[in-house]
Amino acid sequence: MWLLLGLFSAILLGFYDVTKKLALQNNAVIPVLFAATLFSSILLLPLPILSHFFPSVMQHTWFYVPPIDGRTHFFIFLKALLVLASWIFGYFSFKHLPITIITPIEATRPLWTLIGAIVIFSEQLSSIQWLGVIITLVSFYIFSLTGKKEGLHFSHNKWIWFSIMASLLGAGSGLYDKFLMQHFNRVAVQSYYVFYQAIIMGIIVLLLWYPKRKETTPFQWRNAIIGISIFLTLADFLYFYALSDPNAMISLLTVVRRSGVVVSFSIGAILFREKNIKIKAICLSGVIIGTLLLLLA
Repeated sequence: MWLLLGLFSAILLGFYDVTKKLALQNNAVIPVLFAATLFSSILLLPLPILSHFFPSVMQHTWFYVPPIDGRTHFFIFLKALLVLASWIFGYFSFKHLPITIITPIEATRPLWTLIGAIVIFSEQLSSIQWLGVIITLVSFYIFSLTGKKEGLHFSHNKWIWFSIMASLLGAGSGLYDKFLMQHFNRVAVQSYYVFYQAIIMGIIVLLLWYPKRKETTPFQWRNAIIGISIFLTLADFLYFYALSDPNAMISLLTVVRRSGVVVSFSIGAILFREKNIKIKAICLSGVIIGTLLLLLA
């Protein structure tokens, strides 16, 4: 059941990536991120309110948010900081890079999660898993050579590094999610971390972006921003529900969840008419095969 929920979450993440690219094209990153987090918090706000006033009713649903103490809020706040750091790097890379460049980089996230699991939890790799790692790294290297054809030198392009940092932080967030789901209520985590994100982004907008808004790319409202909030909120809800299953494995769930890049890559290639699609598709296939070997092993 948790793998199936992870698959549905992956599909929603694919549409989330597309709406994110639509919202960020020639647009200011910081206010787009703030607006998206604000709408997400508005979508989730009824859950803690209803749980507070009608606990007997909400306890029998998927959406109950129990009362939490200051310690729990602290751990959730750390989650908000980690996700926001990943998003800020990711949103800037989405603005400045083709979506068919970013999606294969994001597809390597399960690899970093697995490495984290090895370092933190002392997990051991089988020979098939090592084969998956090697195929993923080779595909990523060939992909970097493809990027040079479009004038993107991976070692010197800061937006490439932004995308890589977003993937590394996202992998760290995935490992942290497993800890949170083992100790805290999943709906409480999602509701409050999004709320904290909106507050933090509001402060960043007021202190950093708004005073210098005329010196940077102007902000334009786009309906795709609402799409970002809807798709991500639904994807995270299914993901946290899947991860709260005692039998769920974060290494496998991350692989399944990253399969959503197939959706964003396919739609993005058609919608944005980007270059070198065939070779990029081959590289993406290599990354997916590598991660599938990790999953099968």
